[in-house]
Amino acid sequence: MTKPIIFDFTQAELAAVLKTWGEPRFRVKQIWQGLYQSYWNQPDQFTNLPQKLRDKLFSHYNFYPLQAVTTQNSTDGETQKILFRLSDGRPIETVRMKYDGSPNSRQGRRTLCISTQSGCAMGCTFCATGQMGFGRNLTSGEIVAQILYYARQLGSQGERVTNVVFMGMGEPFHNYDNVMAAIDRLNDPEGLKLGARRFTISTVGLIPAIRRFTAENRQVNLAVSIHAADDALRASMLPVNNRYPIADLMAALRDYVDTTRRRITFEWALIQGVTDTPEQAHKLAAHLKGLLAHVNVIPLNPTEGFSGQATTRQRAQAFKSILEKNNIACTIRVRRGIDIQAGCGQLASQEG
Repeated sequence: MTKPIIFDFTQAELAAVLKTWGEPRFRVKQIWQGLYQSYWNQPDQFTNLPQKLRDKLFSHYNFYPLQAVTTQNSTDGETQKILFRLSDGRPIETVRMKYDGSPNSRQGRRTLCISTQSGCAMGCTFCATGQMGFGRNLTSGEIVAQILYYARQLGSQGERVTNVVFMGMGEPFHNYDNVMAAIDRLNDPEGLKLGARRFTISTVGLIPAIRRFTAENRQVNLAVSIHAADDALRASMLPVNNRYPIADLMAALRDYVDTTRRRITFEWALIQGVTDTPEQAHKLAAHLKGLLAHVNVIPLNPTEGFSGQATTRQRAQAFKSILEKNNIACTIRVRRGIDIQAGCGQLASQEG
């Protein structure tokens, strides 16, 4: 029989279990803080618990939902990618990126790119995960375990996780409940205590989930992978556009901004001769006119299943200039971890 994952439980759910075991309430807080503040996952680390309770916990629950298979480090040392196997053998990949801070800061940003599904059902043509197809949703505990793995690693180096982006394998809004449950657990002031604004969720534009997210009025950041500014082109690369066309998507996003007063980040892969044209830039500018928005453009990252080429630096700058002339903030993102297939759109399940 498969043991339940300890990280799938809320503090209240864990309290209910320990009550049936006849344990005092304060034991719950000890376990919770051990998991989420000390990052413990071995019986001998829980020295604040009686041996009998330690043994019972580890006999009833799975503290190791992820098994690291391969670890790859980029040549510049700034990016690391780990291929994990879940308990049922399915693969996911997780990426850690280092960004230097100011000379006076203890560390810069330590951003984790987290997977929410094994594979993906969205089928975006230029994305290696989309080319894999869909495996299954991750549980909230499997999502949490990725962050805790790196929290443990960074903690041993005197560092900490500063930001979490749900831009790894999978469409986060296709696994809405588990993603939000994971964020709530990590945001817990008695747990990891990572502020809501430290999280960013990236979606290809699932309108019902966007409207639900809007109604919940969370402080979590929203990013939208748009990549093309007319329906024909977008649908040819992102099949989801056939169900949720750009006009409908933009209407939902304007409602989001009106309700939350929060800025949306738009993600745009610059494919040479396809999405990096002045025509596309002007169309995008028209869609975003008057919207609280920021556009991140990034030259296409190569994948085996897509023949398109990355734009040039000059064409990227020209695209950016058109947006800025239309009063739309734009950043050309630096590609990270390309040598280890850890860039945006490159995560898959290949080993080695």
